[in-house]
Amino acid sequence: MTLVLPSELVVDRFLPTVRAMLATQLAERGMTQQEIAANLGVTQAAVSKYISGANGGDDRFRDDPETIATVDRIADGLASGQMDGYDALAELLSLVRTLEDRGPICELHEEEMPELQGLGCDLCVRGFDPDVRAERDVLATVRTAARTLASTPGMAALVPNVGTNIGMALPEARDETDVAAIPGRIYAMSGRIEIPANPEFGASKHVATAVLAAQDTDPDVRGALNIATDDDLLGAAEALGYEPLEFDAEYEDRGTHLRERFAERGAVPRVAYHCGAFGIEPTTFVFGETAEDAVTVLGELVDEAMDGR
Repeated sequence: MTLVLPSELVVDRFLPTVRAMLATQLAERGMTQQEIAANLGVTQAAVSKYISGANGGDDRFRDDPETIATVDRIADGLASGQMDGYDALAELLSLVRTLEDRGPICELHEEEMPELQGLGCDLCVRGFDPDVRAERDVLATVRTAARTLASTPGMAALVPNVGTNIGMALPEARDETDVAAIPGRIYAMSGRIEIPANPEFGASKHVATAVLAAQDTDPDVRGALNIATDDDLLGAAEALGYEPLEFDAEYEDRGTHLRERFAERGAVPRVAYHCGAFGIEPTTFVFGETAEDAVTVLGELVDEAMDGR
């Protein structure tokens, strides 16, 4: 892994762009190149290059509305004498913090460090925080689990028409925003599994409802996935000793219904299913301590079902 600090990107990509933008704006407001150089802390030769467009900078910043607005404010302030270097620096530091919060600097950082992609990284904004680490771990686990799911033999045949999903809750999750899943669900296309995006929190109410019900019953159970109900898989679950639990497809408050069924069982089952109803596809949930654990259980069910044929 290549370690790249966001501050490096600020120096190498952001600062030259903003200086070029400011030089142009100040020149348009009637400042001489020498005056511009004094304000920006660069040489007159550098200002000449900025104004001529020789140092074009990064279009991500040039086109960013926050950057454009800040440069305009600083240019107006410096040209009118209503703003000094301290004021301009304060404006720029505020802008940098904004651009680090899921803005262009954050985008560039993820490009330079691909390991950050899909983790919802906000280290620049919040600093090191155990809660942030927990969120990163959950997102990484769901991402790995989704890829494993996609490579599970015969998985395409198990994806319902409405798609499937896989989710995992944070410890002590309170609602669906504390459950990470794949936005837009996972679909089967031409016999292949398509994962449309990296996981996000609050991306699936359907799976989150099941995960939250499971976690309320057993805090150690934080992962789940949904597939189409399949008799061979249910038979495989019985053969493996998982005792599938049936629940009502038409129950209005599914979360409450699942909690009641789990309480009746006295535990969260590895496999819970319904056989569908009018307008409702038959669905099976596979539960695990983590999202990866749920995929592992599904793999066991698929292997057992194939051996039994």
